Amino acid sequence: MRAAYIEAFGETDVLKVGELPLPEPGPGEVRVRLVAAGVNHLDVWIRKGVANPKITFPHVLGADGAGVVDAVGPGADDTLLGKAVVLNPGVSCGRCEACLSGADNLCPGYQILGEHRHGTYAEYVIVPQTNIAPKPKALSFEEAASFPLTFLTAWQMVVDKLRVSPGETLLVMAAGSGVGVAALQIGKLFGARVIAAAGSDEKLARAEALGADEVVNYNQPGWYKVVRRLTGGQGVDAVADHTGRDYWESVIKATRSGGRIALVGATSGYQATTPLGHVFYRQLTIYGSTMASKSRLFRILRLIEAGKLRPVVADVLPLAEAKEAHRRLESRSVFGKIILRVS
Repeated sequence: MRAAYIEAFGETDVLKVGELPLPEPGPGEVRVRLVAAGVNHLDVWIRKGVANPKITFPHVLGADGAGVVDAVGPGADDTLLGKAVVLNPGVSCGRCEACLSGADNLCPGYQILGEHRHGTYAEYVIVPQTNIAPKPKALSFEEAASFPLTFLTAWQMVVDKLRVSPGETLLVMAAGSGVGVAALQIGKLFGARVIAAAGSDEKLARAEALGADEVVNYNQPGWYKVVRRLTGGQGVDAVADHTGRDYWESVIKATRSGGRIALVGATSGYQATTPLGHVFYRQLTIYGSTMASKSRLFRILRLIEAGKLRPVVADVLPLAEAKEAHRRLESRSVFGKIILRVS
């Protein structure tokens, strides 16, 4: 099969496009012939060796994908053959206490496609049967490949961790990113007043068009003071953040006393300074968050089909231009998701 893969960690030049062996599904697994694959910041971290340095080379990146089931392994449902599907990126054992309680993203053996196992930058991918869901008919394959990782991540942040409710104010950091675009929409869906923060006027205008109530440029000095001014001097009730080191102190200062912060990543760096006085004296709650239970994808799919949420595709490139997709993502000039057309 044709695939984009890495044989070493490094910059974009380590991404290669070539032929790899066609994988065969094992017990309970299906093989999906991919049409489109989503590109995420997670892919960049893996490529650089930050997210998971113990992978085996050659390694295929990519957590998101949509395509058609073309083969099933022993014990898998053969009526799935020929079905158009979207992939659920989180893979778990399905047997442990965490999995059976619905918290499969806390499974000791939890994996993410493209990080711990071969991903979607390829013509074919193998996943457990439990990791596919019907592709919404109203979506193109490119749109269907753009939302699972980021919308699942944002759902757990905004709904499961922060428990945002009507009348509250939610600050969405990096509102032009895949996670930010999702968190903004989910926050509005649950009745929050959303303040979108991003680094350019263009992204802020796009965020307003998507439904943000207020916007702030976090590359402006003292931007958290603007957030506090927009909230009557108090700060926001909740924050959805994955920006990391460069903005962390200001995120804390932008949060009201008794407020909550959900953190799912650190795009600008992992080693951040935390002003502990703000945390304990103002009684802030900080939640770590990774992905979400696989079950959440079904509700997200229903909301997308109902037009309540929508994926945002920034651009579509051929698989052969995986390097260019990574360059664009790292330039932080993208609003929404970059998609690779696989076939």
